[in-house]
Order: sequence, then structure tokens, then C-alpha cells
Amino acid sequence: MTTQKLMDIALKTAKLKEMPHDCGIIVEGKDIKKVLMGVDMDTAELLLARELGFDCVVSHHPRNTNVDMLDVLHEHFRKLEVLGVPLNKSQKLLEDRKSELSYNNHVSNSRRSESAAKLLNMPYMCIHTPADVISEAIVQEFLDSKFSDKPETKVEEIIDALEEIPEYKNSARKPVIRVGSKDSYAGKIYVLMSGLTGPGVKIIKEYFEAGVGTLVMMHISEKDAKEIKTQGIGNVVIAGHMSSDSLGLNKIAAEWAKKGVETTMMSGIVTN
Repeated sequence: MTTQKLMDIALKTAKLKEMPHDCGIIVEGKDIKKVLMGVDMDTAELLLARELGFDCVVSHHPRNTNVDMLDVLHEHFRKLEVLGVPLNKSQKLLEDRKSELSYNNHVSNSRRSESAAKLLNMPYMCIHTPADVISEAIVQEFLDSKFSDKPETKVEEIIDALEEIPEYKNSARKPVIRVGSKDSYAGKIYVLMSGLTGPGVKIIKEYFEAGVGTLVMMHISEKDAKEIKTQGIGNVVIAGHMSSDSLGLNKIAAEWAKKGVETTMMSGIVTN
């Protein structure tokens, strides 16, 4: 197995035709039989992989230096357009959030883990959006099967349902309500877990204005949650960051296993 084939399988599993800018094969490799995978894999994990005899390291969170990575945020344009929000409006509303992330990324030590992997000659790659897309689809389908015909669903019922999924049940940090209460009516439930990262308050408000009653997300900042509360138009359920990432990563690893590649999970991945 090569790093390219591993990536191709991940993309196919996520039903993606092209590799998103938040993914990358940082150090190529072949004859891969044992993979060490985690949510965040840096120099320490690369050294551990070499010590334990792994053939490749896979990080979920981006470790590549693609200058176009922030364009993955544009996925929110497509999502909102399906809900009836014009592209030009979404583009304007996302500008501040994209600028904020650009400032943060510009000062980061972007080639730290890349340089370590090259010195160690350790095949190294990152798979972000594919795993998030898979997680999003799994949770949306699950919640739809539970509540699509129950218009008076309460937010507490979403929390209870999520904990039926092994990755959430086994996680140290359980799903929580960040905006709304357990007795709040859920309305239309929309799972938002892909699109690079949280899109910011302006975009989140557009989801609610477009008819979403409850957003189910991986994470949200306290600042954003407080601001959304003042709007008084929707609920936010946080399913959990590591556990949500784990859903997609476990699915990808299962597909690799069908091709004879053994994957060992660490660094935040919750096993099912």
C-alpha cells in the first residue's frame, strides 16, 4: 500500500472526487502495512512510530502548508445555498472569519512536523475534511432516522440519541447543550461538522435564519455561544470534538483494513 492509495481510499469513503486543501501527503511512502493514526500527530508521535516499527503516520488535523487551506471554509457557501442563502451573501458574511484564521495561520510554525518527518524518512500524511464529511453524514443520517417524523423533539433527546453512538458513549467528554435548554424544541436538526472549522457567528446565524432549529457541531467557542444566545433563534448541541473526529477516522481505518493495512489509534481517537 502507498500513501497515495491510502489517501484515495479515504476520499472514496467520503465520496469526494478531489483532495481538499486541508489534506496532504507530506512524506510519500510505499509498502505500508502498519499505520499509526491520531487526531494530532506531531514530532513526538513520529518518533514513537519509528520506535514501534510503524510504516506511516496519519494525522487528522492538518499538518501541511497549503496556502489555499482556508478555501475549505467555502464549503459553507454550498451548504447554505442548498438552504436557500445566496452565494454572494455567504461570501460577505464569511470574510471576517476567514481573515481571522489567516492571521492565526500566518504566524504558525507550519513546517515543524514536516521537517521532522523528512529527517526521520517517515511517510506522513493528514486527512481532515474526508473524516469530517464522513462523521457529518453518519450523525445526520442517524438523527434523521430518530427524529425526522417527530416534530416536537426536544434538545435533550438529541443528547440522549448521540450517546447511543459508541464514539460518543465511550468518550471522556459527553455531548452538551451550549445554546438552548434540554426542554427546547429542536426544530430542524442540522449536523455541521465539515468546512475546515467553526464558521463564526455571522454564518451560524444564517443557518438558523434559513430554517435550522438546532445545529449539531463538533465544538464552539464560549464567545460565539454567548453571542448566539443573544440572538434567541436557535439551539446548539456540541457532540464533541475528538469523538466526532473519531467517527470518520474509524470508518477510514476500517476501509484500509479491507486492503490489509493495520491501523493503530492514538492521540484522541475514541475507538468503537
